[in-house]
Amino acid sequence: MTAETVLRVIDTETCDLQGGVVEIASVDVVNGQIINPMSHLVRPDRPISPQAMAIHRITESMVANQPWIEEIIPHYYGSHWYVAHNASFDRRVLPEMPGEWICTMKLARRLWPGIKYSNMALYKSRKLSVQTPAGLHHHRALYDCYITAALLIDIIKTSGWTPDQMATVTGRPALLTTFTFGKYRGKAVAEVAERDPGYLRWLYNNLDRMSPELRLTLKHYLDDN
Repeated sequence: MTAETVLRVIDTETCDLQGGVVEIASVDVVNGQIINPMSHLVRPDRPISPQAMAIHRITESMVANQPWIEEIIPHYYGSHWYVAHNASFDRRVLPEMPGEWICTMKLARRLWPGIKYSNMALYKSRKLSVQTPAGLHHHRALYDCYITAALLIDIIKTSGWTPDQMATVTGRPALLTTFTFGKYRGKAVAEVAERDPGYLRWLYNNLDRMSPELRLTLKHYLDDN
């Protein structure tokens, strides 16, 4: 990477899994250093679900008089590279951003197969350390930006990937490690493949619509049997 390469790490907190941004934050990673922290509370376009509020602890009163995301988002422009953990989610809930996206979750899956891939699980398993903002906690956007930035720095040191290479990996389907639906929800795909390969075969032959990641994962384990 050149001296001026800026990787802008983005994180959002939302009303629910469908969207409704209540907080956005970023930090920049430049030459392996974390700089330029920024965060904003955002007035959402829907009520905050009780489940989401219990996780990030952002209440309706905290965001009632805040600007809309369309007013805030220009503050976060200015980098050719936007980085997020599970970037497909942040990209979906935010307005269009003028740059390429890099997903640290996908990069971690490629580098370290067979482990847990939440940003905090990776932060702990990789034994990383970063100074997080005082007064914040996990599932506040700026706090999680620092965790993801530390992970990004570790990924770059481990892989030697350039931003272009990381964007290419991000654009490819990645093997899923855990089922997020069905009777084996929460179970490791490798375990299910060993104990009940017929279930994977049934999914592959009967699901009319599936993500590229699920298709790749099912084919991977079925080809091994």
